[in-house]
Amino acid sequence: MLLVAAVVVVLVWLLSRLSIVTIPLVLALIFAAAFEPWMRWSARRRLRPAAGAALALVFLLAVIVGSLLFVVGSVSQEWSKLAIKAHEGLERILGWLQTLPFSLDMRQLNDLGEQISSFVTSAEFGSGALDGIGAITEIATCVGMMAIILFFILKDGPQMWEFLVRPLEGAAYDRAERIRRKTVNVFGGYISSTAAAALFDAVGVFIGLLILQVPLSVPLAILTFLLAFIPIVGAVTAGAVAALVALVSNGPLNAALVVLVVIVVNQVESNVLKPILMGKTVSLHALVVLVVIAGGTAVGGIVGALIAVPLTAAAWGVVQVWDGDELAARWARRKARLPGRTTASGMGRPGLASGLFPISRRHRRRL
Repeated sequence: MLLVAAVVVVLVWLLSRLSIVTIPLVLALIFAAAFEPWMRWSARRRLRPAAGAALALVFLLAVIVGSLLFVVGSVSQEWSKLAIKAHEGLERILGWLQTLPFSLDMRQLNDLGEQISSFVTSAEFGSGALDGIGAITEIATCVGMMAIILFFILKDGPQMWEFLVRPLEGAAYDRAERIRRKTVNVFGGYISSTAAAALFDAVGVFIGLLILQVPLSVPLAILTFLLAFIPIVGAVTAGAVAALVALVSNGPLNAALVVLVVIVVNQVESNVLKPILMGKTVSLHALVVLVVIAGGTAVGGIVGALIAVPLTAAAWGVVQVWDGDELAARWARRKARLPGRTTASGMGRPGLASGLFPISRRHRRRL
């Protein structure tokens, strides 16, 4: 699986070289797999493919653009209040440092506090913070191209696929069909299950922030939902942002409670909800997920982190159906392990290790 992950990281690097086309194409393929049930339902209702594709596209763009605009707009409105509270909190910390038993250079601390306060209340820090919080809007750089590609894939996807597999016959055609079904299943299952888990995270964090009276609870919940599409790392980042807002606005105890709420919600989501939702659709080890996210981020930024995990899951899924619906490629198949002891004389000899080919006691004595 780590080998497959390495191949995917290289693939993401290659895709990033032509990101203006390839990244929107990959995103469109992932979203098209998620919308396949909708397209089948609309076809059964005799809705034209173009109309079904247009409705799916409008829904997706409305969710992405609306969420990002709401988060950035809400933060910009509350930023002045948060800056004032950050200044007050910094003064409390400096006052607490003066009560410590060991001596500190208070002149340097005061100078540092004034510099930090002036920077926090400055327009440059506000714009920089908004840029950091809105880093996920990098996806918007390729939304236009992705929307066009997604529309045509949803509208003419079956015809495009039939054109691609025309040269294939027999076993090669069957393998291509298995790969198509498995890839669509993995992409669709990943998007739907991740969206459901992200919604659970957002609702849980929102309820916790509301009870603890943390400002910006709605934007922070939406930010949690968006970042949850980046496994493991996204939840940590969203929790850190929520704890920082609670620390600035309500103090360290409130921030500690926010961290506790985020940990509880994430544990329930990762250990209970996500295994039920994903099942065997995305069967990747946590180590593989971490390595893939790190590699995807290094070569493709936030978009690379978003697409690295589903690409890895799809690549591993292809390996699992390479020789049949339930038959993986030969090198990736599980090896038979039967109970038995391996003798020193049998090490390295075919048929003597692990009791795969048991021999009689008389032959063992001869050996």
